[in-house]
Amino acid sequence: MRTAHVRLALFALPLLVLSAVPQPSQAPAAADTKARVDAIFAEYDRSDSPGCALGVYRDGRIEYARGYGMANLELGIANSPQTVLDIGSTGKQFTAFSIHLLARDGKLTLDDDVRKWIPEIPDYGKAVTIRHLLHHTGGLRDYIVLFDLQGVIEEDVSTREDTLAVLALQKAPNFAPGAEHLYSNTGYFLLGEIVRRASGKPLREFAQERIFGPLGMRHTQYNDAHGRIIPGRGTGYSKEEGGGFSIEMSDWEQVGDGGVQTTIEDLQRWDENFYAPRVGDAALIAAMLEPGVLNSGKKLQYASALYVSDYRGLPTVTHGGSWAGYRTQLMRFPKQHLSVACICNLAQTNPSRLAEKVSEVYLGGLMSGRAAEKTPEPSAAAKKPRSSAADSARLSALAGAYRNRESGNILELSVSGGMLEGRLGRRKVTLVPTGPDRYRLEPARGEPADVVADRAGAARPRLTILSSDGDTDADREVYEPVELWKPAARDLDALAGRYASAELDTTWRLEAAEGKLFIRHRGAPAEPLSPTVADTFALDEMVLVFAHDASGQPTGFTLDDGRVRGVAFRRLAAK
Repeated sequence: MRTAHVRLALFALPLLVLSAVPQPSQAPAAADTKARVDAIFAEYDRSDSPGCALGVYRDGRIEYARGYGMANLELGIANSPQTVLDIGSTGKQFTAFSIHLLARDGKLTLDDDVRKWIPEIPDYGKAVTIRHLLHHTGGLRDYIVLFDLQGVIEEDVSTREDTLAVLALQKAPNFAPGAEHLYSNTGYFLLGEIVRRASGKPLREFAQERIFGPLGMRHTQYNDAHGRIIPGRGTGYSKEEGGGFSIEMSDWEQVGDGGVQTTIEDLQRWDENFYAPRVGDAALIAAMLEPGVLNSGKKLQYASALYVSDYRGLPTVTHGGSWAGYRTQLMRFPKQHLSVACICNLAQTNPSRLAEKVSEVYLGGLMSGRAAEKTPEPSAAAKKPRSSAADSARLSALAGAYRNRESGNILELSVSGGMLEGRLGRRKVTLVPTGPDRYRLEPARGEPADVVADRAGAARPRLTILSSDGDTDADREVYEPVELWKPAARDLDALAGRYASAELDTTWRLEAAEGKLFIRHRGAPAEPLSPTVADTFALDEMVLVFAHDASGQPTGFTLDDGRVRGVAFRRLAAK
């Protein structure tokens, strides 16, 4: 999925940070800097695995660049600073820059109603502006999630016309414009479409003429044709559960929210443009770095496809990407005139964490707080059953089910062998105690997260999970204790049937089997839906809430799925 990446804490970075004489970077104390950096990528530095390409940029030049692992396993070609890779949502900043160029040209304004340029978008009563789209505050449903619900998969050929068609079907937004910040690929796809209509040229051509060409980014392009041959391109991969790798590529042709193919060497030219603009000017750079503001007056970390924040006390400008088998992070430290770019061609990598670790090699002496190391393995003593009766009682008090009050997602915990184990959606998790009422949530796959238990005198506490997957703004998810609804077999049988959504132009079949309810639809998970509270089922971020008529018969359900809220399904008569 094309998503965005962020670091923690709110920091509004003024232009003077970029235009002033940069502070000198602190040089690493030892002469083995490269070896220390290489050690961070050691698990990918092999000839039988995909991996990453890394670039460290300092004071206007490439300080260090290397490839780790293979760009193509079939042909035995290694990753390098010249390997062309898809950077996912990191490419959104080129779309934003194109919009700001057109605003400077007088071709549009950031306060234009989106429908001025794209009348296919329904009128929801309140104007969604270009500025809203830049900051992910427009409230429009994410088209990638809509496609997923339709049954469209990454391997399908999907076009800009397909995207406009599904967006035209939506009856309502997620929220009123400016009310919230919710990352949406729809916004940046539409910005790319606005570039097309305001300039008279496809985004691919506009960016080539106004950005990539002038900066000398010879190997960078928007890929808007699934069959295009791209010299030097590395393949995206994913780990197989039984071992080995499989190809994970996409045939989608939409651009704006993603689609940029580039190299480590080319990204340095783009990065340097934020210090000494060769395209645009100081005012445009300032506009790119201006964070969005909600209707409430709350200032966001998100500017124009750039997170303006800090990392361990140092101001940063970051954005990452995730699409098919590619993962990316471009992390800039403006005051030190140092950046780290990390592009990986393996879905299970976390380039944000890798970039943080590399930045610590170069700037660690200037940083505060904890280093970006993974949580150490629990000690043997910590893994043993708790001997204290008080500790055992405290763990037992956490056993049970918890529901995310916003997403409806369910966390289930039980005590096993003196440890808390369970499931978060479909993921197996373990909670390792790290302090009084504090735990580390360790998933079987993926990044760990911190958990705080707020007992507040209650028999069972409320849990707050603090996490960042390197892809999106840091999450603070609150889970309330609940007693799970346990529907009888006859309840599930009553819900089984066919349901249609006009907003998705698709029909789902729900099937009751073995005391569980399943979605039978292309691309739907094979796992059953989990009952939560009455008439409600969840599966990861997907939540279905059923409605009934006066006689108790189900009439349909509404569906929330992360970046899509309130999609309506109606029950069809049995054939």
